[in-house]
Amino acid sequence: MSENKTGKYFKYAIGEILLVMVGILLALQVSNWNEQRIASDKEKTLLSELHQEFVENKSQFERVIAAHQLSFDTCDKWIAEFPIDPETINLDRLPLRPDGLHKRWTFNPSQGIINSLVSTSSFELISNRELRKLLVSWNDVLLDFQEDELNSKKFVMEVLNPFMNKHFHYTANYSDPRLDISILASTEFENLIWQRKEHLIDILVRDNEFSKIQKTINRIIELSDPEKPL
Repeated sequence: MSENKTGKYFKYAIGEILLVMVGILLALQVSNWNEQRIASDKEKTLLSELHQEFVENKSQFERVIAAHQLSFDTCDKWIAEFPIDPETINLDRLPLRPDGLHKRWTFNPSQGIINSLVSTSSFELISNRELRKLLVSWNDVLLDFQEDELNSKKFVMEVLNPFMNKHFHYTANYSDPRLDISILASTEFENLIWQRKEHLIDILVRDNEFSKIQKTINRIIELSDPEKPL
């Protein structure tokens, strides 16, 4: 009888231990589920903020590119008239200076969310590997594009604008008697227009920097869309 009692007690003890272990495992599982749910909610919030930041950045980028394109088109209008003969040229056909030749806009996107993500542990919450890669490479892509813009801006401010201010009226009133339109026939003027166009080619065409940043922005917007499942 004593042996039976011992056996029953031993089985009971084992059962109690198993119940405790199952309880602990269930508690751990519930804790893991809660942690995953909290992490998922945080990721959704971060993605939503990132998405909005890059939607706004895309809007700014498109405005900046439109300004560069306007300057590019203005250069082409001038180049189409070369060589200019001041005696026979129809002055009304010449581009107006405010058309965009002197525009020097630069793309300066908002980066509060992306910088916060990349530089903190919050970055680990982003589960999409492609998005993580794009966020890490974003700064390099941006700097490559901005380098061309800054070179163009420097040329406009230090070379083109001083020349234009010296020889032209700001409103491009070619009938102004104070204006010596013979400057339009100079190789100096032609070279400045060609140089301006070269800088704009660097921004819009050469080395695919424009295409890279455009694709990166669009892809980040797509991958961070809060309406899409994670």
